[in-house]
Amino acid sequence: MSPPVSPAVPETFRWGVATSSFQIEGSPTADGRGPSIWDDFCRVPDAVDGGDTGEVACDSYRRWDDDLALLRRLGVNSYRFSTAWPRIQPDGSGPVNAAGLDHYDRIVDDLLAAGIEPFPTLYHWDLPSALQHRGGWVARDTAERFAEYAGLVAGRLGDRVRRWTTLNEPLCTAWIGHLEGRMAPGVRDLRSAVHASYHQVLAHALGSRAIRAAAPGETAVGIVLNLSPIEPAGDTDADRLAAVRADGHVNRWWLDPVHGRGFPQDMVDLYGIDLPELPGDTALLAEPLDFLGVNYYFRQLVVADPTVATLGFRQVPVPGAPTTALDWEVHPQGLADVLLRVAKEYDTPALLVTENGSAWADEPGADGYVVDPERTEFLVDHIAAVQSAMAQGAPVQGYYAWSLIDNFEWAYGYAPRFGLARVDYATQQRTLKLSGQTYARLIAEHTGGA
Repeated sequence: MSPPVSPAVPETFRWGVATSSFQIEGSPTADGRGPSIWDDFCRVPDAVDGGDTGEVACDSYRRWDDDLALLRRLGVNSYRFSTAWPRIQPDGSGPVNAAGLDHYDRIVDDLLAAGIEPFPTLYHWDLPSALQHRGGWVARDTAERFAEYAGLVAGRLGDRVRRWTTLNEPLCTAWIGHLEGRMAPGVRDLRSAVHASYHQVLAHALGSRAIRAAAPGETAVGIVLNLSPIEPAGDTDADRLAAVRADGHVNRWWLDPVHGRGFPQDMVDLYGIDLPELPGDTALLAEPLDFLGVNYYFRQLVVADPTVATLGFRQVPVPGAPTTALDWEVHPQGLADVLLRVAKEYDTPALLVTENGSAWADEPGADGYVVDPERTEFLVDHIAAVQSAMAQGAPVQGYYAWSLIDNFEWAYGYAPRFGLARVDYATQQRTLKLSGQTYARLIAEHTGGA
């Protein structure tokens, strides 16, 4: 395991962990929560490995105190979590469900009392089913309803929350959920996917305005994108052009519009789908970013493949590269590359690594303790990559490990474990792993903690 490089990390640096509501909360009908598209998707036969659902997950809606105790043990100074839209507005619009918003109000207060910054994400994929029935992200109305929801949450929590994320990984919702059909809502249609992508970027812009209006003052608003460095697998013109298309699909399609550049024309031409834009949208979409959240898991090696409709590329394994339990390549340098690229090409004012983690075949001892050297090495090496990017000028202000605890990993179900703490799903007992203990020591070393 290589030690972290040692450029000075500012005292204001955010050392955190991340979770999302649907992956950990459970209690899908408690206190007035409405159904989400992921509740619906989990009922589709063979949609989720093992037939798993989010009905119980980590029971965090009822066990928040247990999760808070873990955060204290880790010594983090920031916690990225998501608010569940269907808990706050069960039908996706209309009056607030008081019990749902009260839950997050309590989380914010408890975090602040523990000296931990609350860092909420307003949308981490659990769209209220009622909105899906009215068109979901393919409909412009969903972007407008999101802005209403964002304003309601910011109006309640904005006196204490200073940093907000609008949407998490719109790529997954649009491309995997509406083009490939492997995530909720399980659609396979290019037009729907392109329109869903457009309306999510619009929702980010409208939601940013709503947050700033409801919580004026020292309020910072950003979006979270999952980015990957893209490389051609071969030294041919066809593979190089495939890498350009892949980069457009994975990275530039999202980076360009949220930085005020509009959607990249080469990709609009490639998709061949008219964008659902209205007069005035150009100005709306140019709403400024205060920061960009970067989720990084792996790089992508691609080859040209004319059998792949529209896109004409596919991802291939990196020969001889180490991989996680999900066959994702371990490539820490890719994180530094992504951060430096965004800093240089887009002049983003601030960056946060909002997710970074790995799944491994954890083997717990009799006491539930997990010795996980692979995850520990992954963590240490990727933090070193962040520090290297900072030393080269990337304006990185924080690092959030994915994830605080093992949880429901979407269409993969519960088999992949990403947590720094193990969850025994039979008892819901949480046990900090070696990786979690290592992260706690790293944080203490950088912050002067115990």
